[in-house]
Amino acid sequence: MKRILVVDDDKDILEIIQFILDDSGYTVETLTDGHFLFDKVRAFKPNLIILDIMLGNMDGRELCRDLKTNLETHAIPVIMISASHALKDINSPNCQPDAFVAKPFDIDALLSCVQRQIVA
Repeated sequence: MKRILVVDDDKDILEIIQFILDDSGYTVETLTDGHFLFDKVRAFKPNLIILDIMLGNMDGRELCRDLKTNLETHAIPVIMISASHALKDINSPNCQPDAFVAKPFDIDALLSCVQRQIVA
């Protein structure tokens, strides 16, 4: 079963995404901030990471950059999600996610994006 790590500081969003992904047959773990991201990645070994841009006192774009420049994690697909940013705001040499989904998201669009990234 494919494993997905979801990182978002909004617990309601985490619950919704976890429910959707669990219901679709994925194994899901969540984090409410990025402070323990690399510890969780090492322990859980996700096939995909869904990462919010605004994480309270952390910037998801910086975490994405760290994931993509780390030899252990660079191959894990990252889907960035945001209600306040657009893809053009995040796609830079410092942050290159594999996909982007705007909030509020359509459930089918989110699942389609997840499926594309996991099989890629």
